Amino acid sequence: MHTLCARGTMKPEINAAVGFLSRFLRIKGHVNDRQLQTFNQTLQDILAEQYKHHWFPDRPNKGSGYRCIRINHKMDPLVGQAGQRIGLTIQQLYLLLPSELTLWVDPFEVSYRIGEDGSICVLYESLPITNGNPSVTTGNGHPSSSVAQVSPMVDSRISCKEELMVLGRTSPAKPYMMTVSS
Repeated sequence: MHTLCARGTMKPEINAAVGFLSRFLRIKGHVNDRQLQTFNQTLQDILAEQYKHHWFPDRPNKGSGYRCIRINHKMDPLVGQAGQRIGLTIQQLYLLLPSELTLWVDPFEVSYRIGEDGSICVLYESLPITNGNPSVTTGNGHPSSSVAQVSPMVDSRISCKEELMVLGRTSPAKPYMMTVSS
């Protein structure tokens, strides 16, 4: 296996994706800490195994569709596996997670979209490793320490923040016009 494709290089990206999904379970569900920890570890292991031959840091877009986590009229099978491991049915996962979620887990970036017309928001972003130190940036473009960190909801775009502030919403708010007649 090529050293750039080593399993460890995808760990920050997988952690960001799993952490994002876990927040929905913790906030909206009746999932205890032990179940949440098991869900996290299970999904991290499943994703690492699934992505190990589809991770190309030298060409991050290659394999992006394969690494996409999608919840729409069908539950993503990898998320479904992790949920079932802690006793959640697919129907319960549908109630806890956004019904239209796309989560892209790519080398150096993890982003998501809620709703078919929602904004694409960046959860995690870093630059390729240079001189042995990764340069990590948050969604606002500011570099952070050389240790990869994922802060909760790092994106600075207001529309993305607004989407997350209403975790109960399963799709972004629809624009509307109010008219007043006299």
